[in-house]
Amino acid sequence: MKFATKAIAISVVLIAGMAFAGKSTDPDAMARQTLMDTAGMNTKILGDFAGGKVPFDAAAVEAAKAALGDAAGKIAVTFKPQGTDDKSEAKPDIWTNWDDFVAKADGLVKASAALDASTVEGVQAGMGGLGGACKDCHTKYRL
Repeated sequence: MKFATKAIAISVVLIAGMAFAGKSTDPDAMARQTLMDTAGMNTKILGDFAGGKVPFDAAAVEAAKAALGDAAGKIAVTFKPQGTDDKSEAKPDIWTNWDDFVAKADGLVKASAALDASTVEGVQAGMGGLGGACKDCHTKYRL
């Protein structure tokens, strides 16, 4: 198993364990938090490849890209149940501006699909779009 693949596997296990530490107990909020943790973890993996922190591995990059795209595609469904709690980072504006929120989530789907996973240069070029999509939504809808 290549180093990068091992690093991804270890990251998944560690982040899955951390996903529940100090987080909400509301099932809908927990589902949202877990989904966003997954998206964040895979974005970090892509960023580590783009930044040269780990040796480039096209298969691992493709796996992270696919996982990010899958998570991004589930944002609207996962966030549909309204509500926040004291540990949630979701602003109530999500549900009062639902169409805008869904459009911003779709921006992440498109940015992840556009990322070229075949070369480190492609990943580097795609990170700006991913970061922009994340920031666009988080600025408005995350506490």
